[in-house]
Amino acid sequence: MRLLRFLSLFLLCSFSLYGQDFSISGKVLDVDKSIIEFATVIIYSEDESEVLKGTSTDDKGFFIIDNLETNPYILKISFIGYKTYEQKIVLTGSLDLKIITLQDDVESLGEVTINAKKPILTREADRLVFNIENTALVEGNMLQVLKSTPGVLVLGDEITVKNSNPTVYINDRKINLSSEDLNQLLEGSSANTIKSIEVITNPSAKYDAESGVVLNIIMSKNLIAGYRGSIYSNYTQGVFPRYDVGTSNFFKNETISFNVNYNYSKDKINRDADDTVNYLTNSNTIDQSWRSLTNRNTWSETHNLNANFDYFIDDSNTLSVSSNALYLPYFKYKINNNTIITDENSDFISRFTADNLSRDNKYNLGFDLNFTHNLSKGSLAFNSHFTTYNYERNQSVLSNFFDINNEFQSASAFNTNANQETKIFTAKLDYALPLTDHSEFEAGIKTSSIKTESGITQFDVNLVSGDETIDPLNSDAFDYDERILAAYANYTLNKDKYSINAGLRVEQTDIEGVSASLTQINTQDYLEWFPNASFQYNINDKYNIYVNYKRSIARPGYADLNPFRFFLNENYVISGNPNLVPIFTDHSVIGTSLLDGLFSIEAYYKNYDGAISEIPRQNNDTNIIEYISVNFDKTVEFGFDFLTYFNVTDRWSLYAVTSFYNIEEETNFGNGFVKKDQWSNYSVLQNDWSMLKDQSLNATFTLIWVGKNLQGFQTIENRLFSELAISKTVFKKKGIISLSFSDLFNMQDPEIGTRYQDQFSNSIRDEDNRYIKLGFRYKFGNTRLESNQRTITTDERDRLNKENN
Repeated sequence: MRLLRFLSLFLLCSFSLYGQDFSISGKVLDVDKSIIEFATVIIYSEDESEVLKGTSTDDKGFFIIDNLETNPYILKISFIGYKTYEQKIVLTGSLDLKIITLQDDVESLGEVTINAKKPILTREADRLVFNIENTALVEGNMLQVLKSTPGVLVLGDEITVKNSNPTVYINDRKINLSSEDLNQLLEGSSANTIKSIEVITNPSAKYDAESGVVLNIIMSKNLIAGYRGSIYSNYTQGVFPRYDVGTSNFFKNETISFNVNYNYSKDKINRDADDTVNYLTNSNTIDQSWRSLTNRNTWSETHNLNANFDYFIDDSNTLSVSSNALYLPYFKYKINNNTIITDENSDFISRFTADNLSRDNKYNLGFDLNFTHNLSKGSLAFNSHFTTYNYERNQSVLSNFFDINNEFQSASAFNTNANQETKIFTAKLDYALPLTDHSEFEAGIKTSSIKTESGITQFDVNLVSGDETIDPLNSDAFDYDERILAAYANYTLNKDKYSINAGLRVEQTDIEGVSASLTQINTQDYLEWFPNASFQYNINDKYNIYVNYKRSIARPGYADLNPFRFFLNENYVISGNPNLVPIFTDHSVIGTSLLDGLFSIEAYYKNYDGAISEIPRQNNDTNIIEYISVNFDKTVEFGFDFLTYFNVTDRWSLYAVTSFYNIEEETNFGNGFVKKDQWSNYSVLQNDWSMLKDQSLNATFTLIWVGKNLQGFQTIENRLFSELAISKTVFKKKGIISLSFSDLFNMQDPEIGTRYQDQFSNSIRDEDNRYIKLGFRYKFGNTRLESNQRTITTDERDRLNKENN
């Protein structure tokens, strides 16, 4: 009986011990006995193949990791500027390590050990994946990473992939901001949480049908609780100085994570233009030439705020609330124009000047609610979104007219008040189901509603009395209502020898546009199917072939559908077109990747049904030139791409691409069909260097050649884009100084010519794209904290944004 009692007590203690949760705790100091706050503390499995738990030290340097079982572990404690502390622990009970001292990691050339990896570029059937985790690129901001990503070009405020503007996502969630606002967001976001950049040239059906090319920024998952932040500022000297300042902050504990980014910018942008319109006789000979020398300046102040809040309800459920806010309290737009009119012999006839001053006010507020539920097998994700957008513009135009002797003859003036208010609501549900270790099925539904109310009132001004009289011919109200229902299904299979991605998306669209002054109602009602397919076959480890196909849609922007006529002067007008219909694009690709991805060769074909382009149309009877968006009857593009990316040395990587392509455009403007085509070349050479033994000095030099090409029946002459960007980490890698130079050879400005039927004009533009930019960013808190920071918006918001002319 005594033996039985002893065995029972032994077993009871054993089971009690086995079920007990243990902890590891301690306090982290530096060599001067100062507390180190936000130091990263991670528990690894014994072979370091898996991260098990993590935390960070509090304001007293203390940490504790609990709920540990009896096992051997590897403990690592790190903080920027200090050597990583590492210890193997065989845990048999709760362990207090007392004081742990981190040694300084001095940034001297003879003492630094380099562990940074080189970026890896991988070609998949539908995308390029640029993995930068644990490379020197993560020391900068997101925009700098995009500039180093093969296939992605950042020129000023414009992000392009193969001559097209991609839809930008972060962790598969779309960002819908104007190009300028998007750049500010990316420049204000640290890159140290980026895992990879996906350049998706054939997006699957789960992406909206309007996403022809997707740029997806994949963030590392959050492992460690704590706080991380940064502040930054940039100064740019172009024709005029401009600057922006901002801050990025992130916090996480076991149940919540929160990040907020704020940016303020103050800009003055200059643009000059030398435009000539040759008005023609009935026999298409020159009757008069109107040469306009125009200087445009914009002054603006912009506030951007982005916030995300995640609540981890349990291991299976997460609730998220997000917001994007843009406020433009000050925007001034000034145009000074001098137009000289000559006859067919270039003899002076007359001239006029037009001074245009506009003041704008705009805000754009977006809110998201997300809920994710992990099932026993698969997951459900729900998203709802609401945007409210408001825009107002007050414009004053004064014109002075001079006779053949260049003496003042008369003057006229008008004022314009314009406004637009838009409400957007969307909701979608996505379901993902892993079928096997190699395959997955996805399906989802989405609904969206967009309502826009716009108004414009033009007043003729009596220059003597100052009285205003409404001009009913150029005043209007326009209401726009759009509703879209969508559903999709997608299947993915990845095997060692081959991979398949196939899907189908269907969208039902109902549109109604009502113009008050024209008493005109325009409706569109269409159901469209959007298939996609990708197939890749791996011949061996070094060679593969792939084929892609995708059908996509591009709907007109809300401003393009608005029938308003906006006069910059009495002979220069920008008009909307309520009769626009969407663009449908069929895109096919066949390609091969050689020598383990060292070279890629592709042939592609794009057919655009109803391509939309804003083009100048001159009226030779009224001598008015109108910029208006129209649908073309036929647009076809095909070409061949050659790409290579490799590391010349451990510190020098090179990316090069050249594309030879042909564009053919055809449409009927009412005087018979017009057809034009043009072969062109598009080439990129990009070099990235990491210098100094600690790789703290980095440089990127990019050259982009855009040969003579065709866009909207306009011929654009050769251009060379160039940029040199240099960055240096300082203050034990807590600070980053950046310096960049744009348009080094002054060959970036476009020269545009139009010549077909009774249209004859040309334009030379001097953009404010030659500049020097100096920036500084300082990181604080737990600067090694990894997060899943993201920005959430919806698919419809980007159609709100249209550059003001």
